[in-house]
Amino acid sequence: MRPLLFVAAVFVVAAGFGAPAQAQNYPWCAFYDTGDLAVNCGFVSREQCMATVSGIGGFCAPNNQYQPLKPIKRR
Repeated sequence: MRPLLFVAAVFVVAAGFGAPAQAQNYPWCAFYDTGDLAVNCGFVSREQCMATVSGIGGFCAPNNQYQPLKPIKRR
């Protein structure tokens, strides 16, 4: 039982030292021609997006909700 408590304590302490998580938002979205509204806004460049939709159909458009991440300030 003691080793389990030790491992749990180490995990809790290590989790406290990590940087806060931030969701990544990318500037390009792919709208797929799949019959339903399938969208993937996970592309860094238009070329990357176009390469993805070229084999399956669809189009790319700028992500109107894109906001570049602000640098994390370390203490």
